[in-house]
Amino acid sequence: MKSSSRRDFLKTSGAVAAAAVLMPRTGGAAPLDRPIGLQLYSVRNLLPKDFAGTLHQLGEAGYRAVEAAGYFNRTAAEFRHAMDQAGLRCISAHHTLLEFRSRLDELIEFGHTLGLEYLVCSSSGGVHRNPEGKGELTLDDWRYVAGEFNRIGEKLRAAGITFGVHNHIPEFAVENGVTVYDELLRLTEPRYVAFEMDCGWVTAAGHNPVEYLRRSPERFPLMHVKDMTREAGGKFHSVVLGTGVIDYAPILRAATGLKHYFIEQEEFAGDPMSELRADAEYMRKLNV
Repeated sequence: MKSSSRRDFLKTSGAVAAAAVLMPRTGGAAPLDRPIGLQLYSVRNLLPKDFAGTLHQLGEAGYRAVEAAGYFNRTAAEFRHAMDQAGLRCISAHHTLLEFRSRLDELIEFGHTLGLEYLVCSSSGGVHRNPEGKGELTLDDWRYVAGEFNRIGEKLRAAGITFGVHNHIPEFAVENGVTVYDELLRLTEPRYVAFEMDCGWVTAAGHNPVEYLRRSPERFPLMHVKDMTREAGGKFHSVVLGTGVIDYAPILRAATGLKHYFIEQEEFAGDPMSELRADAEYMRKLNV
């Protein structure tokens, strides 16, 4: 997702009444058996300075799968070549709903060259049922958006790519007793629309990721693994895995439909690459 949109979510999260996922940190029987993935938004400030070098450092840190958030002025062929050279595979890419509506054929062609399995909607902002609509989406707007998800997802499925929906906090707004996220799950066609759960933002919105995963694990083949701390005023911050309030062992045990996960750290207290190495190590040692 574009950095301006992410910053907006970070700024507004403090105003949201949220509850942390506080669960016992107990191990399970076996380590997670999927490649360690990274959402490249985590290195958005490093890639423009040294694109190939940053990717190589990620490969050396143990990352094997990535999800794109912008292509940094590379063609699809250039982007894929850089991934191949670093020993990385780009599984998924983020785009806004506005981009999907205006550039769908272009995104499909780009995705085919990259070898993407998924194209994921990172933000639905600005898409209203009424073309003249402005501001925050209403429940009726979100219902219209669900229809757009189905339409786009059907076309992507025909092209051999799965369409996904990523969450932040707005998807957990409640109107007339209806939670937007629940409505999106209800109104979208599972054949055409998958969901990528960002466990950090689910937590910041006051919900428990495990509850959604247990209810319909097959809807969630993708996941963002992100830890959060909460300030006294209620604002959440992204931190190194294992140092915040989210325990991923029970979450991943409930994620029986999971195909790929991507670590995402949006903020850093120290050297970003050192902290991303610590994130990867956390996942290597995690038993679920």
